[in-house]
Amino acid sequence: MTAIRPFVLQRIDHVVLRVGDPERSLAFYRDVLGCDVVKRRDDLGLIHLRCGASMIDLVDVQGKLGLAGGAAAGEQARNVDHVCLRIEPFDETALVTHLAAHGLKPLGPAHDNFGAEGDGPSLYLRDPDGNTIELKGPSRPDRKP
Repeated sequence: MTAIRPFVLQRIDHVVLRVGDPERSLAFYRDVLGCDVVKRRDDLGLIHLRCGASMIDLVDVQGKLGLAGGAAAGEQARNVDHVCLRIEPFDETALVTHLAAHGLKPLGPAHDNFGAEGDGPSLYLRDPDGNTIELKGPSRPDRKP
């Protein structure tokens, strides 16, 4: 017999990323992706960033919280597969141009992926610590779940 849950899932509230250089990561998430700093907890090595309705928290791997997680992530030791950020509009040419202006390039061309709203275009890139970021556009009208 399955118990009835006393809650309903709403959305992702926040994602916490362990980072090697908080200021470099802050510049990426603020300047490239458009996140805003909501709060800093320098005593913990923690920066809270607004990402639309959600949050991305950056934790310094050398800070109080980060030291509890062991070594920093790398190509062979990732602590997150990827974080998907829903964006609109989705204009691949404009995105690639924007990324290039920041010295970045996507991991490949955009392609349709399934997400919370159905199938729609996605473009992948890496943040300064090697975490994969998916920029996800709106679902195609004929491809909604």
